[in-house]
Amino acid sequence: MEDDGKKNMKEEEEATNNPQRAVNNATTDEQLTEILTDIKSSKSSTVIKYGSSWCRVCDHILPAFNQMSKEFSKLNFVYADIDECPETTQDIRYMPTFRFFQNGERVDEMYGAGEQRLRDRLWLHS
Repeated sequence: MEDDGKKNMKEEEEATNNPQRAVNNATTDEQLTEILTDIKSSKSSTVIKYGSSWCRVCDHILPAFNQMSKEFSKLNFVYADIDECPETTQDIRYMPTFRFFQNGERVDEMYGAGEQRLRDRLWLHS
């Protein structure tokens, strides 16, 4: 069981640290604040996945989230770990939480990790 946790953490690390990835990884409150500021002044659409390294459901959906970031190229994808960004994620109550932004405003929110539900929401907002 412990080996699975290490394996999932390693997979998550590889997925979020890959230089060819399309997901922007916010690793500090300052980075997430800057990303949120950019979103508010942008006309582009963005989805932020809030999760944590100890959340199994979050680990389960991460590879699909990364893959979908390549499929939905009109959207910006951001991953924020609530433990790395504790000040800016205080209002996150469920994990994973996906927040969708368009024209600088939050327009939608999804809780949980249903891959098809996520794909449908991404399609809706792309």
